[in-house]
Amino acid sequence: MPYRNMSLAEIARHIGMDAREVKRLADRGVLPGQLVGGEWRFNRFQMLEWLQREMHTLDQRHIQNLDRAMSKADDEAVISNLLATEAIDMNLPARSRPSLLRELVSLAERTGMVYHRAEVIEALEQREALASTALPGGIAFPHPRRPLAYATAEPMLCLARVPAGIPYGAPDGRLTDLFVLVCCHDERQHLLALARLALVFNSDLPQALRETNGAEEALEIVLDTERQMLRKRA
Repeated sequence: MPYRNMSLAEIARHIGMDAREVKRLADRGVLPGQLVGGEWRFNRFQMLEWLQREMHTLDQRHIQNLDRAMSKADDEAVISNLLATEAIDMNLPARSRPSLLRELVSLAERTGMVYHRAEVIEALEQREALASTALPGGIAFPHPRRPLAYATAEPMLCLARVPAGIPYGAPDGRLTDLFVLVCCHDERQHLLALARLALVFNSDLPQALRETNGAEEALEIVLDTERQMLRKRA
């Protein structure tokens, strides 16, 4: 079963966190878990939702550990395998959250890999209804609650800038102008993409993207940021 219950040791290994720290968070009621016979048990789907919702509150060390736990190798490039030039629009015409989601899916359709437009939009709307995917600093990573294995031909990212910004429920209260749509096919790739994006956007990348207009230049800026991050890790 893909979302079976896991022991404390299993969930710690799964998300790259020290088991003692997982226990402390569970004891404090921060992590979603249940005590069964005096032992903590965690449902993988509930943990997936918690990580998606709370990733922006984790420190960089925890995000780096999650990234490593989900990576097949320390030097695994993620963004370069998921983001294409045709999936980038630095002047996306959106004025509200609903129109933003529709425009992002239209951008994804330019790749020719979207099978079920309505399903993707519905999944994104359901996720945003739970809690905004906006982060501090004017960025957001819209994504479904769980991976969509059959809605797209391949897993993908789409990058967009809305120059004027829109209200998107950011925790710092500012407008959001940079968006990365995440459409993955499995849990590992889904969490890895979110963790990798959180890491590369915690840099000068957002400002650099606000200062460029071309899709090809934007792609190179993003990929160079990821390459630099991986070189520092080596």
